[in-house]
Amino acid sequence: MRDGGRIAAAIEVLDEVESRRRPVRLALKAWGEASRFAGAKDRAFVSGLVLDALRRRRSLAWRMGEEGARAATLGALAFDWRWPLERIADACAETPHGPGPLTEAEGAALAAPRDLAEAPAPVRGDYPDWLDASLERAFGEARTEEGAALAERAPVDLRVNTLKTDPERALKVLRPLNAQPSGVLPTALRIPAPAASERTGAVETIPAFSKGWFEVQDLGSQIAAACAGDVARKQVLDLCAGGGGKTLAIAAQMGSTGQIYAYDADARRLADTVRRADRAGVRNLQVRSPVNPEPLNGLEGRMDVVFIDAPCTGTGSWRRHPDTKWRLTPEALARRLADQDAVLDDGARFVKPGGRVVYVTCSVLPEEDEDRISGFLQRHDGFVVRAATADPALEAWLTPLGFLRLSPRSAATDGFFVAVLERTR
Repeated sequence: MRDGGRIAAAIEVLDEVESRRRPVRLALKAWGEASRFAGAKDRAFVSGLVLDALRRRRSLAWRMGEEGARAATLGALAFDWRWPLERIADACAETPHGPGPLTEAEGAALAAPRDLAEAPAPVRGDYPDWLDASLERAFGEARTEEGAALAERAPVDLRVNTLKTDPERALKVLRPLNAQPSGVLPTALRIPAPAASERTGAVETIPAFSKGWFEVQDLGSQIAAACAGDVARKQVLDLCAGGGGKTLAIAAQMGSTGQIYAYDADARRLADTVRRADRAGVRNLQVRSPVNPEPLNGLEGRMDVVFIDAPCTGTGSWRRHPDTKWRLTPEALARRLADQDAVLDDGARFVKPGGRVVYVTCSVLPEEDEDRISGFLQRHDGFVVRAATADPALEAWLTPLGFLRLSPRSAATDGFFVAVLERTR
């Protein structure tokens, strides 16, 4: 495909996402299935351009002086990909597959865009207006910079599975993908984000991946799992295990000692946990499926650690899923707050005296984070907040109340919140 056809395809996919509120992953998949002529480089180009346009939809519209898929696509090419005006004009005018020549207004906007410094905070930070007060609570005057960081492309992070190998050996086999130590956790490696129109090399093509040497897992997610603390020889319940990423990380920290129980309200997600645990060599895992009656029966009051990776809005993962920030609504947030209260209340009954609840969200909103912990403490006697981590490498991200808050701007990770609650009686 020539540039004009690729740009037209990106506009088509964006129109599908915005007009039908379709998840971008599904819209890109549908385009790919209908465009068998497109090669791997074409797909990487279209996907990269669509995602970049979604990441900065509001600031691009401001600079272009116009809303819509076409304006966002042209703006992304000019302001993010740094294409010169002449190249954009030539590509758009290509026949028969280009999106059509630039209008006079488009040419003027690309040549002399509106000054972003004059835009309101939500535009500069590329987030919806209704979230401004929440982000101000979390980050104060830095909220626009935090929002902009959440609109950057993300690297690929890997967790070395110490049940199978060590970081030095893993680095050697990952050399073709340019993996480097994260500098934070010894078992965390990072592959830098690729250029805009390219894709990171497929981790799955490295033979050691099939052997279970490493897992794809954001550094923030790995740090959250590390906040489970000393879990060797302990009894651990992962109450919202999902696909099992943090379950496997905690199991590796346990070193095949003790017992970890994985549960999720959606039985379908646990099927992946079983497969991944087998590949990773985990031997101390019990999966408790909701298809069975009373799946958690017998665990009440016995757990040293109840790990709650709570259902949340996912605002911390906007770098990877930029379409979700434009679909998020106050009503969806309210439903998540109710879910979080329910899972915290449920998790409390499994913790033994002296045990810990580790509450985690992939969210940067205080309503899902500090507010939920405050509400829980009002409903439950006998729990106190403890520092989320004692690791000196992680203490820089502790809040004054002892919670851990990560963000792309502060920690170069996805946005995460961690609270640790100890049961005193």
